[in-house]
Amino acid sequence: MKDAKFSTKSIWAGEKEQLAFGATQVPVVHSVSFGYDDMDEWYEVAVGNKPGHIYGRNTNPTVQAFEEKIRILENAEAATSFSTGMAAISNTLGTLLFPGDRVVSIKDTYGGTNKIFTEFLPKQQVEVVLCETGDHEALEAEVAKGCKVLYLESPTNPTVKITDIKRMAAAGKAVGATVVVDNTFATPVNQNPLDLGADLVIHSATKFLGGHADALGGAVCGRKGLVEAIYHYREINGATLDPMAAYLLLRGMKTLKLRVEQQNKNAAAIAEHLKSFDLVEEVFYPGLPSHPNHQIAKQQMKGFGGMLSFAVKGGVATVRDLLPKLQFANRAANLGSVETVVGPSRTTSHVECTPEERAAMGIPEGLIRYSAGIEDIEDLKNDLSQAFQSLHTYVKK
Repeated sequence: MKDAKFSTKSIWAGEKEQLAFGATQVPVVHSVSFGYDDMDEWYEVAVGNKPGHIYGRNTNPTVQAFEEKIRILENAEAATSFSTGMAAISNTLGTLLFPGDRVVSIKDTYGGTNKIFTEFLPKQQVEVVLCETGDHEALEAEVAKGCKVLYLESPTNPTVKITDIKRMAAAGKAVGATVVVDNTFATPVNQNPLDLGADLVIHSATKFLGGHADALGGAVCGRKGLVEAIYHYREINGATLDPMAAYLLLRGMKTLKLRVEQQNKNAAAIAEHLKSFDLVEEVFYPGLPSHPNHQIAKQQMKGFGGMLSFAVKGGVATVRDLLPKLQFANRAANLGSVETVVGPSRTTSHVECTPEERAAMGIPEGLIRYSAGIEDIEDLKNDLSQAFQSLHTYVKK
């Protein structure tokens, strides 16, 4: 398996050990508990001296297959899973940070993550410093003052800003910080933060990993000792991945490379197409040469991802009129699915934030997040064209 290519790993990795009864697919094991006639064997499994399972909140065969697959795809020593992406983020930060600690991050993290930084961690007497995303000098200066955790997200949700992971990982390690990177937008197809020096990589598996908008889940991959500590925090706090969700995520990951490569192509084409509409003020996509950190993205990413965003003139009023006119896009709070998904940040990534908080993060109220699906690109381009054209007709009337 070590020498296999990515697509082969995404299909085969982690599954053989969990097959049973001659099945070619990992079974969904719904059993909450796992029984033992031999009391000594039960004890050895319970304390971790022998492989096996004792209780579903701790481990499960279907879930274990998912964890092993993402571990291999991210080139990690270990991986553990969670009920959602936010559970992965909150459990990781809960494991690593204690009162009196200091965490450095960026202003443009996902809205739920930002709330942890601005609302929850300060209540626990954790010092939080948020720097301008892309200002590497400011980040380095704050990290140099000392911190327990350096938390990054690249590309960011929803403005797809880029941080130089290798450069920041070096800064973090210089002060003994644990470097954490949310890799949800990039996916392991496009980017491997551990190979760039990060200690931990986080995924909302709900998004691109699953790819079909039918299963919630999260994952953390990285150094064995760190992952084991996070697993222990999760097994006690209980944010366990459901076996049926794990099965759906496993199934979705088999086509991960095929889907993401098509989404990369579609997003790049849509980003270029959007530049032709006069109602579009700005397009945000790291694959565009005009992106402020395009060169960094080229260095650390194999592809630029299926996510982009764009700001429209007229703000919320234009968003309200434009989005319902799209025929090939779900207007929903999700991303990374096989079908195109659109929505403003005020109802998706940063719904928890006030307009003032979004403005402080550089997110205009007229920003639209566009998750490119795997549809035929001409249909997607024509769909946007007719939507903008009908909006012009409406305005003229």
